[in-house]
Amino acid sequence: MAATPARNEPAADRPGLILASASPRRLVLLAQIGLVPADVRAADIDESPLAGETPRALAARLALAKAEAVRRPGEAVLAADTVVALGRRMLPKAETRAQAEHCLRRISGRRHDVLTGLVLIGPDSRRSLRVVQSVVGFQRLTPDQITAYLDSGEWQGKAGGYAIQGRAAAHIRFISGSYSNIVGLPLFETAQMLRGQGLLAP
Repeated sequence: MAATPARNEPAADRPGLILASASPRRLVLLAQIGLVPADVRAADIDESPLAGETPRALAARLALAKAEAVRRPGEAVLAADTVVALGRRMLPKAETRAQAEHCLRRISGRRHDVLTGLVLIGPDSRRSLRVVQSVVGFQRLTPDQITAYLDSGEWQGKAGGYAIQGRAAAHIRFISGSYSNIVGLPLFETAQMLRGQGLLAP
């Protein structure tokens, strides 16, 4: 008797999925729902906001640009981009300690939005696009708490200057919406999109 294929491995008539992201967190999240991309390609695009662009519009535009930048004809590509915002004001992906400190001081004692643009381009070029929003509430951080978190280095490359799956969890009073979205990939919506294009088993 032939072996039964793993639940979410691509069938013979389903192409492998390309992940347009360099984020190891997104790979881990996909693995959580039993999906391993056939290839991972980082998109080299300009992520600067356009004049007057809202956080929601930026997340959607960058996710689509990433998918289009790496896709080759006939491929299925999944791309995501996460934006952290206080109202219409967007916080950067912290690359320096000073940027991370600025972010932490801004979100201290306040609620902020985490928006992930999610794009799937199927092998037939059909496009699915969603923006998923979660709300995160931080406690008011003391100077010592900010310094300790900065010393941890977890902020490096993180939108908003923190990683909810790390030490920052000790300072988060509540979340509203998808937890995996805050980590970097909303799994429920991702699975829905993949199933909708026949790229994930029911």
